[in-house]
Amino acid sequence: MKIFIDTAKLSEIEEAISWGIVDGVTTNPSLIKKAVNFYKEKGETFSMGGYIERLLSVCGDRPVSLEVISSDFESMVREGKFLYERFNSINDNVVIKIPVSPSMKEEDGREFDGLKAIKKLSDDGIPVNATLIMTPNQALLAAKAGARYISPFAGRIDDYLRKSIGITFEKGDYFPGEGLSVNEILIEDDGVVSGVDLVARSVDIIETYGFECEVIAASVRNRVQVIELLETGVHIATIPFHVLKDMIGHEKTLEGMKKFTKDIVPEYKDLFK
Repeated sequence: MKIFIDTAKLSEIEEAISWGIVDGVTTNPSLIKKAVNFYKEKGETFSMGGYIERLLSVCGDRPVSLEVISSDFESMVREGKFLYERFNSINDNVVIKIPVSPSMKEEDGREFDGLKAIKKLSDDGIPVNATLIMTPNQALLAAKAGARYISPFAGRIDDYLRKSIGITFEKGDYFPGEGLSVNEILIEDDGVVSGVDLVARSVDIIETYGFECEVIAASVRNRVQVIELLETGVHIATIPFHVLKDMIGHEKTLEGMKKFTKDIVPEYKDLFK
């Protein structure tokens, strides 16, 4: 299983890479905006193109997802090609993120423009990460269209299920992978009972039919969810920096370190002098 970091902040990427655990990076326009504002507040100046170049350089040969901003077929293809041609030469690691269905409202005529863009870019040799996957059906269609990666959004599905029955929650709150029952009725969305379930179904589709793409568990909210996602056999999880940091600690590990350090005898310590 691979771990990607879901951020555009250089300091977070560099720190996580130094831990030896990062296999790739995912970004989106919102994350890039937050990162740019963060560094501007610190007095650093740079162009947007220059910032992306720095980000790609920091990542080495690890794949980095850059997202288009338009929602129609022609514009998404144009933007995808621009990003790839402008930046891929830096480290040969650019992946283009395309929303699986870029409609801004129901039946606006753009429902399938994402699939068309995925196919066109993939046919042109540009790797695509199909994003905003919320159903197994979307996962199947994106894989069929030729996506290199598909990204089911676990946390957002958990949010959707809770909101559907009026549960109040914080963004990082845990939602059980096996689903949640209210009055002995399991909450579900077309059979999907949780974000973890969505990821598991997506993995099953890809593995059963031998699609040449990898599933990226996205919208990861907490460390318990990470473990449940791993148990689905997902190929990749893209994890925010704060969740990665939260994964390392345990009070018994801290207790053990204190005891081991206290028990070191002088003769053993002298070996290292």
